[in-house]
Amino acid sequence: MSNKTVKTGDTVSLHYVGTFPDGEEFDSSYERGEPVTVEVGAGMLIEGFDKAVVGMTVGEKRHVEVPKGEAYGDFNPNAFVEVDKTSFPKDFPFEKGAFVPLTNEEGAQFIGRLDEVTDNTVRVDLNHPMAGKDLEFDIELVGIESDTETTE
Repeated sequence: MSNKTVKTGDTVSLHYVGTFPDGEEFDSSYERGEPVTVEVGAGMLIEGFDKAVVGMTVGEKRHVEVPKGEAYGDFNPNAFVEVDKTSFPKDFPFEKGAFVPLTNEEGAQFIGRLDEVTDNTVRVDLNHPMAGKDLEFDIELVGIESDTETTE
């Protein structure tokens, strides 16, 4: 068994439990029954989580507090868009809080949340649902699948 440590560029498998500072759980890979596999430093993870994994060894557990600036950023009060109801399918259930798939002019797809529904339009919140929130994670490194080092 080696005691390699995680470096940027490594592909790792890990388990985690995500909570808010008050202890409320918002996500757990344990509940899904399988670890997640990600490439460290490739933008697949929020910055604070990504940085926390670097230096871990297989079997290590680490608790990390991630401030909102290294998570999903501040809540942006200007990240709202008015969309005409005719842009949605005729049978669309307009329900405040519902998540809706949107496509911008460049064809990029993203998710918004219905914030306000009027007779003719809906106001969509484009903030990430966890924007403005500090997060905490308990991370367990299960394995280092591949690494950036080449053997000589």
